[in-house]
Amino acid sequence: MDLSVKLESFEGPLDLLLHLIDKNKVNIYDIPIALITEQYMEYLAAMQEERLENLSEFLVMAATLLDIKARMLLPKPEPEGEEEEGDPRAELVARLLEYRKYKQLSGELRERQEGSERYYYREKQLPREVEKYRPPVDLDKLLDGLDVEKLNRICQEILQRNAEKEDPVRSHFGEIEREAVKIGDRLDYVRERVVRKKGRHSFRSLLGQAASRLEIVVTFIAILELIKQGEIRLTEDSTRDDFSLEGAA
Repeated sequence: MDLSVKLESFEGPLDLLLHLIDKNKVNIYDIPIALITEQYMEYLAAMQEERLENLSEFLVMAATLLDIKARMLLPKPEPEGEEEEGDPRAELVARLLEYRKYKQLSGELRERQEGSERYYYREKQLPREVEKYRPPVDLDKLLDGLDVEKLNRICQEILQRNAEKEDPVRSHFGEIEREAVKIGDRLDYVRERVVRKKGRHSFRSLLGQAASRLEIVVTFIAILELIKQGEIRLTEDSTRDDFSLEGAA
């Protein structure tokens, strides 16, 4: 018999039995016990030569298989008012089915674990452009209680919309140098529209009025800076997919 599978790869006797059943392509509910027992004993003989530590478990199963084989070879006695004896293989089949179920579940969990190892789950953060240009600030403290993922999504939508409106000449010939956007100018811009004008103002609308990606980014940085200085407040607008800006005074 060709022992094509490494003996030590079997986790136990039930694992070996399932391998033999699959190899012979037989119905697990109608196991040809003589054939399976014969092949199992051949594996067992090879395993004894390997001197495996868990050999005792395989020996117990060998005794079980031999007992089932013997009971199936004995002539069935005529029933005399008593219930007919069930299939000697029934208990073994139940154990095999349960083992196969847990083995499949274990394999699925292992695949999910291996799949999850290919992903890196980063912490909540603002858009990459803002992270690149903004001064160091404790965002957890500054934006405490706000949905940073929602804030990030709105910024990304506005940046994407701005990119789609770019001049086709600029898109064709590449980046065209523009005058730098000054943080001081954007601070004054936000103060003029939020602090000096009372009431609530749409974060989405204020950011969307910027003329370029750089201006969007610097405006966002200006908003963060004014929040840090305590001049304005940013709150989530529960009625719309937006945030509200208002003067802190």
